[in-house]
Parts: sequence; C-alpha cells; structure tokens
Amino acid sequence: MSTRFKAVIFDLDGVITDTAHYHYLAWKRLADSVDAPFDEAFNEQLKGVDRMGSLGLILARAPRAYTPEEKRKLADAKNGHYQELIATMTPGDLLPGALRALEEVRAAGLKIGLASVSRNAFTVLDRLGIRDRFDDVVDAATVVNGKPDPEIFLTAAAHLGVPPADCLGVEDAAAGVASIKDAGMFAVGVGNPEVLYRADRVIPSMEAFRLEDY
Repeated sequence: MSTRFKAVIFDLDGVITDTAHYHYLAWKRLADSVDAPFDEAFNEQLKGVDRMGSLGLILARAPRAYTPEEKRKLADAKNGHYQELIATMTPGDLLPGALRALEEVRAAGLKIGLASVSRNAFTVLDRLGIRDRFDDVVDAATVVNGKPDPEIFLTAAAHLGVPPADCLGVEDAAAGVASIKDAGMFAVGVGNPEVLYRADRVIPSMEAFRLEDY
C-alpha cells in the first residue's frame, strides 16, 4: 500500500467511538443543576472543546456567576457522571470501520497516535480493548492548550518522532480539523463537509477511510 505519510493520528470521540451521547447526558445533568438552558443543538458547540472550556460555555448561560472553586466542583461532578456512563462500554462500541482503519494503518507500517481532549481517553481505550493499538496517546492531561490550538497534534507527532508534515490527522469536529491544519498536517474530516470545510478531504464515516486514498 502506497502512502506519503509516516503516521496517522486519530481523534477519539466521533472517530474511534461515539461517546457524544454520554457527554450530552452528563452535561445535561450539570446544566439542569445550574438552571442553564441546554439542548442537543447547543451541545454541538461543545464538540472538540475540553472540559473546562465546555463548562465555561454552559455557565455563561446560567443565571449567576461561579467562583473558580465552584467551577472545579461542577467539572468534577460532570466527569464523575460521565465515568459512570463509559464504564458500560465494550468493544462493541467501536464505530463501524474504526478497527479496520487501525489495522490498515498498522499493516502499512505507519505509526499510530491518538490526540484526544478527553481526560478519560485511556479508560475508554481500555473499555474498547484497543489501547495496545496505539504507539502513543496524548490526552488533555498532557497538554496546556486544547483544540483548536495545534498543541495536541504537535505533541502527538513529537512523541511519535514524525515531522508534522508527514502526519495525517483524522477528526470529526471543526475545532479538531483546525488543530490538525494549524499543526501543518494533512486533515481528514469525518462528517459534514460544510462543517469540516478546512479539511483536505472529508469522508462520511470511518467505513469510508482508505489509507491509499491519501
């Protein structure tokens, strides 16, 4: 299989598995507790945004301001509920095409990285049974700046020992695609081309991922 890349760096949520519904349920519970309006349309604004950033967007709609300590407690509460939900995940929660994509990249001799703003990335990978498929995992605890800042993808490339220009990034969120592009990588978007307009190529789902196309 011929490809010009030396590594592929995947996002987790929306690419390898779909934890979006779990995040929605956890954020909805938190938003209700602070009387902030929250629905699935607003939840779309949280895609690719880290925990504290998402909390800030929600609290901006709440009727009162919150102290840093209150924000920390709210974030912890949200994460606790989310962890309860993801504890039920199994390998059956892999998105269609995701495992085949990982196997294809490995068979081509490329390095495989994960760049996720989730602080529960390792737990999710363990539940899915695929942690050993990745040469390196960069999560929110590893970097200072979340997406759309390019730091997380630059860090993943550095850990893999591959120049950014030789990396292909796979993302389903506009913030993630921006992170990939600003890192100087080739971006494959998974989802809506109108939303992921900065991507070099957009595919409808991971079932359509073919390394030889890039």
